[in-house]
Amino acid sequence: MTDLTIEREVLIEAPADVVWRTITEPDQIARWFADKVELDLRPGGAGTLVFEDKATTRPFSAPLVVVAVEPPRRFTFRWAHPDGEAPEPGNSVLVEFTLTEEGSDRTRLRVSETGLDAIGWAKEDKARYVAEHRNGWAEKLGWLEGLFG
Repeated sequence: MTDLTIEREVLIEAPADVVWRTITEPDQIARWFADKVELDLRPGGAGTLVFEDKATTRPFSAPLVVVAVEPPRRFTFRWAHPDGEAPEPGNSVLVEFTLTEEGSDRTRLRVSETGLDAIGWAKEDKARYVAEHRNGWAEKLGWLEGLFG
């Protein structure tokens, strides 16, 4: 059985409120994560992350729904759900950002994706998703760190 855990953690040289804005404000998210961002930052709010495929120049849109907004500590949303369906446990992945202050000018940012085990995808599709997202989060969080270093 493939390990379906997707977790990454980075230590950022910035206060939690600054990191919070960087992971929740569309213009800031576009600096490190997606190429275009629409986000209604409230529980139940909708959003879309657009990623440009550099090889094909075709955009990929990832709709999401915000689950929790607890500034500046926790931000969660659901994505990877079937078209035309509302994301919920069992048909989508939960992305959770957790921020922990480490002194006045450093913040530990942890991101996790959970719920993949409950989705009815083939094992190979789940394994591919995990591999792509583990690598993707490593790259994206590296870019985020670079904004502060």
